Amino acid sequence: MTSTVTTSSERRDFCASLDQHRGLLLRTVRDLDDARARLTPTASQLCLGGIIKHVTLMEEGWVRFIEEGATSDGPPDTAAYEAHAAGFRMADGEALDALVDRYRAVGRLTDELVVRLPSLDVSHALPEAPWFEPGAHWSARRVLVHIVAETAQHAGHADIIRETIDGAKTMG
Repeated sequence: MTSTVTTSSERRDFCASLDQHRGLLLRTVRDLDDARARLTPTASQLCLGGIIKHVTLMEEGWVRFIEEGATSDGPPDTAAYEAHAAGFRMADGEALDALVDRYRAVGRLTDELVVRLPSLDVSHALPEAPWFEPGAHWSARRVLVHIVAETAQHAGHADIIRETIDGAKTMG
């Protein structure tokens, strides 16, 4: 006897949207070497490798939130802010290929979670932070919407950076 896992259209839509925006983001680093992935050619000081690194950390952290809830013990401190800022930089010794491989692996874990999670209504209190409303809760569904939005936003940033570096565009 075999069992068939039925995935709702909502869950398929989340995975398809994530796949689309991840693909656009990854297209911005196609054919780049590590040196060009570290370039910061715009006023924002963002680099393509750093954006890949940040989106990986963001998605990984939100997936952990869906599974475990908030894990912080209070508001962010100086070290937390410094670690967050470092997550936007491609450090010396980091390779773009390794950052991309990790991003793809995190994406696979997210997609697996979307399919296996018993309910997208599972909800946790948000961690204490100045950018969250005190006492607010987010469902898995709300977190997934946030991951899609943040991935799309950073894909746009990355497209501008790549176009500034060498004229390559992900679209148009």
